Amino acid sequence: MIRRVATSFEEWRDAARGLIARRVAPEFVEWLSKPEDGDLFSTMPDEEAGESPDGQSMPATSSLRLPRQLMELLDSAACFSAPDRWAFLYKVVWRWQLGERDVISPADPDGARLHGMVKAVHREEHDMHAYVRFRERKEEDGAPRFVAWFEPTHEVLPRVARHFARRMGNVTWMIATPDKAVLWDGERLHEAPSLMRSAADIEDAGEALWLTYYRSIFNPARLNADLLRSHIPSRFWKNLPEGAIVPAMVSAAANGERRTGQTGTVGRRGGATTIPIAAERAQPKREHPTTLDQCRRCDLWENATQAVPGVGPKRARIMLVGEQPGDQEDLQGLPFVGPAGAVLEKAMAQAGMERDSIYLTNAVKHFKWELRGKRRLHKTPAQKEITACHLWLEEELARVRPDVVVALGSTALKSVLQDGAVTMKSVMGAPIQHDGRWVVTVYHPSYVLRAPDEATRQQAYEVIVEGLRQALRLLNG
Repeated sequence: MIRRVATSFEEWRDAARGLIARRVAPEFVEWLSKPEDGDLFSTMPDEEAGESPDGQSMPATSSLRLPRQLMELLDSAACFSAPDRWAFLYKVVWRWQLGERDVISPADPDGARLHGMVKAVHREEHDMHAYVRFRERKEEDGAPRFVAWFEPTHEVLPRVARHFARRMGNVTWMIATPDKAVLWDGERLHEAPSLMRSAADIEDAGEALWLTYYRSIFNPARLNADLLRSHIPSRFWKNLPEGAIVPAMVSAAANGERRTGQTGTVGRRGGATTIPIAAERAQPKREHPTTLDQCRRCDLWENATQAVPGVGPKRARIMLVGEQPGDQEDLQGLPFVGPAGAVLEKAMAQAGMERDSIYLTNAVKHFKWELRGKRRLHKTPAQKEITACHLWLEEELARVRPDVVVALGSTALKSVLQDGAVTMKSVMGAPIQHDGRWVVTVYHPSYVLRAPDEATRQQAYEVIVEGLRQALRLLNG
């Protein structure tokens, strides 16, 4: 038995060319997907060139020549995931070399299987073109600029990667699958081991905009749920951003949205345009809420468990302002009780700051999140949500009257200063006076948890500790 290793179509083609030249029949060849594959006898030495497995001499034959049509079929079928694909493809080539031209006919059993494999591969390529969703990474994170996750049934990633390389120009990107990843550096494609576990490893701050657009174009009156399911196989929904909201939209359509022919959010649009809406769906303009639990100034309350108010002394000289509640804070109704809170508590202890004397709160009081698998992942609040929630931060500042405010992160800084354009870089390390109090800016504790390496994590943590010490020194004049 002759053993040959084939991890790609090119390796299989070169091996098949040599075997055909030696006239080795398919039943005398064992194809391995990787060098360590094989059975108990895999360590047996390979036969010398020119000898058959039973020791009989094999006269050489003419070089292998195949028509373009057959080569294209073989190239595509090589992407089909099947344990015996290399052995089957060699059988097709062997039969062709023997003069059996009907081997590529769909009427032939082997030809029918060959065309079926090609059809399945082409369908998988089409699906990957349609359902790959690139998420944008933060510019400061460097290349790749866009990242996507896909779970193909067949090994079509290298072929599909060439399509996206042509479409996306010199923008860097990566497509990861459970087995491997392909990266585009703007000029060349590179294959690498899989660098991700699932789509949940990707964060995209701009995805909320896409979901808002998707909701706005959804017309429940024209929904055909059966057609939707038949056009998009269920295995793709879990990795599509819109997959998290479509079930709720389909359910709403079935429960009455079809009557108006538009989603409930359409009637809330501002501006001069008048949007017709059924009288029973119209609601009067709401006054300012009297309690935080009644707040409906933005849409975040719809998906949050509860509003999370600040906690601390009625009169605290230092107020720490974070971004928004996290998953644990949303469930418990208290600020900074999750992983980021543990980092903050450690930093406060190291800075010599007693937590019981500090007022802790957030710029946004409801948890903004998106569903990835079974996890609720944090989403950065939009400026309109920061502005809508500033009413409650103003109330806390007026009631607690702190002398120093420590802004933990960019969102907190924008809310405290009421300036959507301010950046942390412009004020980091330099306390400023605002509305009669000092404002100190440091990183949010969650940045320490997300930092890509130990050196960055340590540097960010030290900035937080030093900022807290600076707040204490400002109190002491």
